[in-house]
Amino acid sequence: MTSPKNDKNTRTTGRPTLNEVARLAGVSPITASRALRGVSTVATELVEKVQKAALELNYVVNPAARALASAQSHSVVVLVPSLSNLLFIDTLEAIHRVLTPKGFEVLIGNFHYSRDEEENLLRNYMAYQPRGFLLTGFDRTESSRRMIEASNIPCVYMMELDSAAGVNCVGFSQLSAGETAAEHLLSRGRKRLAYIGAQLDQRTLLRGEGFRKALQKAGRYDPDLEVLTPRSSSVGLGGELFMQLLAGHPDVDAIFFGNDDLAQGALLEALRHGIRIPEQVAILGFNDLPMSEHMVPRLSSINTPREAIGRRAAEQMLTLMAGNSVARPVEDMGFELKIREST
Repeated sequence: MTSPKNDKNTRTTGRPTLNEVARLAGVSPITASRALRGVSTVATELVEKVQKAALELNYVVNPAARALASAQSHSVVVLVPSLSNLLFIDTLEAIHRVLTPKGFEVLIGNFHYSRDEEENLLRNYMAYQPRGFLLTGFDRTESSRRMIEASNIPCVYMMELDSAAGVNCVGFSQLSAGETAAEHLLSRGRKRLAYIGAQLDQRTLLRGEGFRKALQKAGRYDPDLEVLTPRSSSVGLGGELFMQLLAGHPDVDAIFFGNDDLAQGALLEALRHGIRIPEQVAILGFNDLPMSEHMVPRLSSINTPREAIGRRAAEQMLTLMAGNSVARPVEDMGFELKIREST
């Protein structure tokens, strides 16, 4: 009995292969691969032929197989703590705009502010042999740190800064942002200042620390006016905590919220209960989300350069993946105080 000839271009699963797509499109396999990855150097007419062939054959790219065949994938993993927070959406969009035209796939993981979830995502994504990691902040498990170090995969950290040797990061000083918030409210003549923070990730805590230090320096710090909760940040929670704080401390005349959605909720509750903003209480938010400048009154906030952070982090990653060192491994993108009607 004669066994069928082994065709290296045909999978035993019966699924279509890249070679079959290339043959149907009349191009080489490498051109087909580049076209499907969105590499900008491939002519538009060839991309259209390859995409049409892939659609006709129901071809689906297998990133794990690609990584195994080449010992190197074209994937960059981005891990963020939330996909419901607009600030991370802006960052992800910027990353896509930089990496996709260069032929890289962006794999997104959401770890829901859980260090254990992030560790699991890191471990799972390692199987794809990614070319790089774009990670949020520096607060993670020791196992995650060891995993990243042992992998020798280029890594860029976003949203925070660290001047340690060998660390590439793009962000701004969360501590300084908190200090700026306190200084602004103090400059308005406020004497009873509170901080309300939720989620309690490292960045929220650092903002609170900066706020606290500035108040201590001015002799205005009262620990009873620091409200921290691990609950998820939301408009509803902001309104709830705002009313609870005023019920217990009616003399509070300024509040810095760790995120704009909390501050927006406070403004809505103030409107509902006839609390005059900023005459009775000045309200300052953080991140300057799109709705903030349309609130009643318009919300003062600290604008964070989330789009610029994503773009520059991705550009750093391209440099590292090319085998080069980054000229400025620590890039402080700064922040901007947006003064509006609420303060």
